[in-house]
Parts: sequence; C-alpha cells; structure tokens
Amino acid sequence: MRLFHFSDEPNIDVFNPRPIRVHVDRPSGQEWLNGALVWATDEQHALLYLFPRECPRIVIWPFSETTQEDWLRWSGDCTKNAIAFIEQSWEERFNSGSVYRYELPVSSFEEVGELGMWVSRTSVTPLGVTRLSNLPGELQSRNIGLRVMERLVPLKNIWMSSVHASGVRLRNAQGWGKPGWNHTKPGRKF
Repeated sequence: MRLFHFSDEPNIDVFNPRPIRVHVDRPSGQEWLNGALVWATDEQHALLYLFPRECPRIVIWPFSETTQEDWLRWSGDCTKNAIAFIEQSWEERFNSGSVYRYELPVSSFEEVGELGMWVSRTSVTPLGVTRLSNLPGELQSRNIGLRVMERLVPLKNIWMSSVHASGVRLRNAQGWGKPGWNHTKPGRKF
C-alpha cells in the first residue's frame, strides 16, 4: 500500500499534526477527526486530489450496488471510470494549476473508515515529492472524465442515489452551505 498527501506547497520537510481548518460535523464517535492529525489518502483514492487544493469538486463512480439507471442519470452515458465535477470559476485554475504529491511512510497511519483516508497522530517525514503540473492530463491518464458546471449545487442529491460520490472542499462551492458530513457510506470501493 502507498499513502499520499497532496499540497500546493512544494517544500514540506515534515508534516506535523494540526486540526482541520474548518470544523466538520462528524458522526458520533468521530469528532476526534477534527483534532490535530496528519491526513493521507491511499493510492486508489488519490484521484480525489488531482485538483488545486481549495477547488471544490465532486467525483463519482459506479460500484457493485450502482444501478444502470442511476449511472446514466449522473454520468450521461459516460464510459469513463469516474467523473469529476468542478465549478466554472475554477476551470482556469484547474487547467493551469499544479499540485505536489508527497508519498508518506505508512507505519504511523491508521485507517479512519472514510474511503481511502488515513491519519497519523504524530509528525511524518515524506519519502519524496512529485509535482503534478498537467492536472487535466492526470485525470485523462486515469480515465476520469471532467465536467465543468456553473455551480455544484445541482449535484446535492447525488448522495441519495446508488452512485458513489465523494465531495472535497465543498465549503468553497458557490451556494453550497455549511460544511457537513456528505460522504457516501463506508465500504464503497473504487
């Protein structure tokens, strides 16, 4: 297994635990995830972070319980492995932006029950860093479609469907509202 942290900072020597910037209402028993931690994602779910860090996005993909009707409704008959939705106001930053993918040692990390998310309660020294400077190309190489919308708000009901949906930085989406728990049930694998 490989773990990564994505950042817009190119020279991080050590990741120190810190609380998340914006408190999220989490399910009972998981409030500690708002505390001081180092966050990482596994290789399989790295696709969620191939965007400028603060870019609001929703990424969807089918899984074993996804109905064909739901997939067609939300994907538009797309043959891609997944589809990422971003707002039009972020399109230029996405097309011209870059992110830094830090590989992290797995020894101090524990899985938290969110798709692909791991945390460390102690400082972590990265194994290496790679600059990803062609974000559209990164999506394309993973067979991920990109849809640009004026706003992401029309996708709010996607969590009521059988399609897997992951939302990242939705607090930055136009008109989205208060940050909250908007992830699909654990166990839905890409």
